[in-house]
Amino acid sequence: MKACSIRVRGVVQGVGFRPFVYRLATANNLKGWVLNGEKGVEIHVEGEEERLNAFVRALQEQAPPAASISELNVADTQTLGFPDFSIRESEKADRPTVRVSPDLPACDACLRELFAAENRRHLYPYINCTDCGPRYTVILGLPYDRPNTTMKSWPLDDYCDREYHDPLNRRFHAQPVACRHCGPSYYLLVEGKRSNDDVIAGAVDLLRQGRILAVKGLGGYHLACDARNREAASSMRERKFRKEKPFAIMVPDLERARTLVDLKPEAEELMTSIARPIVLAPAKVDLPEVAPDNSDLGVMLPYTPLHHLLFSAGAPEILVMTSANRSSEPIAYEDDDALDSLAGIADAFLVGERPIARRVDDSVARAGANGPVILRRARGYAPGAVATLPITHPLLAVGPDLKNTITLVVNSQAFVSQHIGDLDHYGAFRAFEQTIRDLTAMYEVNWTDMLIVHDAHPEYVSTRHAKTLEGAATHAVQHHRAHVASVLAERGEWVKRVLGISFDGTGYGDDGAIWGGEFFVGSVKEGFARAAHLRSAALPGGDAAARFPVQAAAGFLAQLDKLPDLTSSPLGFPARYQAAVELVHKQLRTFTTSSMGRLFDTAAALLGFTRAVTFEGQAAIWLEQVARKAKPVEPYPFPFANHELDFRPLLRSVIEDRSHGRAIEEIARAFQLGVAQGVASAARLLCQSHHLNTVVLSGGVFQNEMLLEDLARMLSNDRFAIWSNHGVPPNDGGISLGQAALAAFGQFNH
Repeated sequence: MKACSIRVRGVVQGVGFRPFVYRLATANNLKGWVLNGEKGVEIHVEGEEERLNAFVRALQEQAPPAASISELNVADTQTLGFPDFSIRESEKADRPTVRVSPDLPACDACLRELFAAENRRHLYPYINCTDCGPRYTVILGLPYDRPNTTMKSWPLDDYCDREYHDPLNRRFHAQPVACRHCGPSYYLLVEGKRSNDDVIAGAVDLLRQGRILAVKGLGGYHLACDARNREAASSMRERKFRKEKPFAIMVPDLERARTLVDLKPEAEELMTSIARPIVLAPAKVDLPEVAPDNSDLGVMLPYTPLHHLLFSAGAPEILVMTSANRSSEPIAYEDDDALDSLAGIADAFLVGERPIARRVDDSVARAGANGPVILRRARGYAPGAVATLPITHPLLAVGPDLKNTITLVVNSQAFVSQHIGDLDHYGAFRAFEQTIRDLTAMYEVNWTDMLIVHDAHPEYVSTRHAKTLEGAATHAVQHHRAHVASVLAERGEWVKRVLGISFDGTGYGDDGAIWGGEFFVGSVKEGFARAAHLRSAALPGGDAAARFPVQAAAGFLAQLDKLPDLTSSPLGFPARYQAAVELVHKQLRTFTTSSMGRLFDTAAALLGFTRAVTFEGQAAIWLEQVARKAKPVEPYPFPFANHELDFRPLLRSVIEDRSHGRAIEEIARAFQLGVAQGVASAARLLCQSHHLNTVVLSGGVFQNEMLLEDLARMLSNDRFAIWSNHGVPPNDGGISLGQAALAAFGQFNH
């Protein structure tokens, strides 16, 4: 007889791990106990050595599908002669560091019961078990027990109580478990009148009539309508003040998704993964009110029992399912706020009684040229630990102002929050404050020990807020270095020296200029030195230039001689361009930038995108999609010399071909290819001179799939390793992780 003490770390609470351990121990005739501790699952097990070895192997090989083991430690201990194997109550003695499980989609077993007429939970919209259902959006505190969830107000009836306490039942300690006799339900609210009778059928009837329905989900409300009903989708767009940004759509199954978008196997794997994100893929059909002037569609599958009930009851097979808010505001998640803020948008409300602990949007992902890419990290992924950092005291990285996330490091584990949004909106700022309170309270952080990290921009909302927090110390980390560090943090690479390429629209540089086309050499441990950059240009109006591509163009084109009349055909620049030119000439409200994002905006303006953008990155997305329609072309010149990429020959070529009537598809492709070739040439030279073999790509510009494809092809010929983001977004949603990684090694901005 032998005895072992086993500690399991990772996502191992709220995912059926303890009953799995109980069944495994019983099957192997082992004695002892299992419990949820504050750092994971603790096991004491004793029995014959051969059975103990089999037990330990099975722990790793047969863990529940929603579990994720990051660490498993086994140590010999004293045999205590337990008569059986038991599941003990959770213990609470120290600050919790267990990884909170993200929310999980309805499992197959629950879906079978949902539609089985003889089952007690037949058609019950809150059906769940230990393998599925809400986690992060119902947890109020740790350890993950029912009194610490938003289900605490619903006592279990006898039937659910028996299942909850039966270790052999898959609902053993499933904290949100309930049935229609003891749990929360849904009701339909139409013109202020509440109905509890057949609410699913009523909701479906409204959707089929072309009405807009606010539907309470896991992390907030959605606005839903028939995606094929142009009038309904157009009305939603108008009411939300969402001019052109695409809507996400939900379809009942993968077969229907395949009829709408071109799905690679990697994209199907993403769509059916346990995170169930919105997946971007090339469209096969035209849904002009869903994704105007966009050749991609964002498609997701049902992930709650309610979604499955709606489709089963006859809801339109293609539903717009977009965050319930006015454009750019955070998703509504509290009932009173939703009823108030969505009153002018939704025709009716499908309201669930179970409270939502925190707002969590749908995640957005893509099967990219360099592997899967998360573009918005939220439901299904957050608040997972993305990295283990070599730091013992707690650390809070508050991220940037756009696409904000925060990262909390506790006992070396870096927990990245859900997508919060743009902090210039008051609602998003409130969500930012709440998320900081939320995570630090959940992990019972001692603020006197906390290191706080923020962006180097002194006027960022996140920077100013960080300085009001009472931590042990507050430091700045430069924006573009954090982009590069986020990729390395995902991989746990601290000392490897790399060439880091960070391209985006805006970031505060060491010299106070607006950076965005940066090359760095170094490592997370030693820091990153700026080795090269895009040639600097003027930026008239500062941040306003990001909203008007012709305004950005005025700054870049100011360096070109003998320009044609850009206000006449075929370019047709509006009056705003000339006003911006005057600002540049007089040096009024004009800044210096090396932004690759603004260079793409300039090219888009030269090819016809002369209006204002209505969502971030719109002009660059348009440019890429135009380029995808082109036949093979030769790249425009984009030379690299004296540590600069010179955009002038690139833009001269664009203007010359545009003036001579070349198809804009060919010009766009030659521009994209020229950028890739110029960047690849710079990367080769810098890697050779610094003896590097790995290129790291991050920043919002690298959401451009064509650029990634071209670069990967060009650099793979030289046998360079190409690393990019997978666990966090390449856009500013990954910045907080990079801030935390650099701060862990004392790499601050001085």
